[in-house]
Amino acid sequence: MNSTIQNKMAHLKLHGMLRTYQSMLDSRQHQDLTPDELINTLIQSEWEDRENKKVNRHMRLARFRYTASVEELNFAGNRGLDKTQVLRLADGSFIDKKENILITGATGVGKSYLASALGHQACQLGYRTLYFNTQKLFSKLKMMKADGSYTREMSKIEKYDLLILDDFGMQQLDSTARMILLEIIEDRHGRKSTIIGSQLPVAKWYEIIGDSTVADAILDRMVHTAHRLELKGQSLRKK
Repeated sequence: MNSTIQNKMAHLKLHGMLRTYQSMLDSRQHQDLTPDELINTLIQSEWEDRENKKVNRHMRLARFRYTASVEELNFAGNRGLDKTQVLRLADGSFIDKKENILITGATGVGKSYLASALGHQACQLGYRTLYFNTQKLFSKLKMMKADGSYTREMSKIEKYDLLILDDFGMQQLDSTARMILLEIIEDRHGRKSTIIGSQLPVAKWYEIIGDSTVADAILDRMVHTAHRLELKGQSLRKK
């Protein structure tokens, strides 16, 4: 009977339940459990297995630049990184509220790592997350405009709970990139959350975006109600 049960679990793809059941048979632990306890243990194992697979799938699809975690962040006093603020953001409530985060600071101070850490935390909490280098994303979307897959890709990006746009403002936006950014921000405004990381202070984003009307529209939606993290200090890469 045990063999039949295991075969059926495998056929039904109840892998977490199967591993636990096999372990219990090997250790004869199941003999010490009531039927209710046995069922609860097996169901809990299957639930945890599926949750872990979902998190791993979210991590893989996010394509983070760094394998980062909130626990490993450096909150040294001279970095300008408020531990209380970061831990509040790490609970994912800003995603539920459809709020944005702006991370700024000089090169090497840890902007990308911080954004990746918050993204990893979001995946752990079950939020679908997507990470992009901003310039690479614009280049990709420009090519998609040519082959007709642009609309489909934009629809996919819009559905993610959290979008991370890293290294924003490395170069002046041309007219196409400007309109792509506006469309992304417009699609997500009040519906989903976005994290933007940039070497430039927010005050200079207006110049990078270029066209005053488009810049006003983008910044009005992104800046005024966003959480701001302004990192300071020397490059961590030098250390």
